[in-house]
Amino acid sequence: MKIIIHGGFFSESSTNSETKIAKQQALSRIAKQAYDFLETHTAVEAVVYAVSLLEDDALFNAGIGSQIQSDGQIRMSAALIDGSTQKMSGVINIQDVKNPIQVAAVLQSYDDKVLGGEGATAFARSHGFDYFSTEIPQRRQEYEAKLKATGTGTVGCVALDKEGKIAAATSTGGKGFEIVGRISDSATVAGNYANPHCGVSLTGVGEDIVGNATAAKIVTRVTDGFSLKDAFDKTFAELALHDGFAGAIAIDHNGNMYHQDSHPSMVFASFDGENLRFFQ
Repeated sequence: MKIIIHGGFFSESSTNSETKIAKQQALSRIAKQAYDFLETHTAVEAVVYAVSLLEDDALFNAGIGSQIQSDGQIRMSAALIDGSTQKMSGVINIQDVKNPIQVAAVLQSYDDKVLGGEGATAFARSHGFDYFSTEIPQRRQEYEAKLKATGTGTVGCVALDKEGKIAAATSTGGKGFEIVGRISDSATVAGNYANPHCGVSLTGVGEDIVGNATAAKIVTRVTDGFSLKDAFDKTFAELALHDGFAGAIAIDHNGNMYHQDSHPSMVFASFDGENLRFFQ
């Protein structure tokens, strides 16, 4: 069993050591909690659990603490993919829901698996997800001061369970001040993808990730016989041709874990029951 999570990029590391330490501690704690959960649950259930914990932590730009768009509203996106069944479900630009990844999980059992905007929010309400404002004072202050965010905040998780099954989940609160209606990579196969061979979750600039089809490329290359490292190297080399901004975490079916970013530094943590690794 293996689990790896990410909390987006950390642009504050050079100026705010307290925030850096807090994120390190949060990711380490959540990685261990998610691993404990994975011991008695499937990979799909574990990635939803881990991403929900990340959505509930205002340190990260997903769920609580999501960025505010140009019209003063928060819209979030999230996706879940079961590597064994290849079923992907997601919500795009959903509003006023505490845990978008849990709405994505409910959609796994529906024929229409990806919903957007008002339809996604209405679906959530009809399935017991109550109104919940994910805005925190810090985000409102940033918005009112017109402080442009870095555009690199997303959370994600990839898990390999005891049966050898892989799942990936990703959730984002957007880049902040974006045009209303913008769609990020998080609820696409460019930002969140898995099959029986590999699972990948991305963070970074959504447009760069989609243009490079990053997650799908990595997974496809591992499926075709590339090592996880070689799949990352080739895919990130292609991303670099256009100065793409992205970071990724992955697990393959042999239990190998890997992470890479194009511009330092993506925050991450991984745990295999014995060894904890995290961004420092």
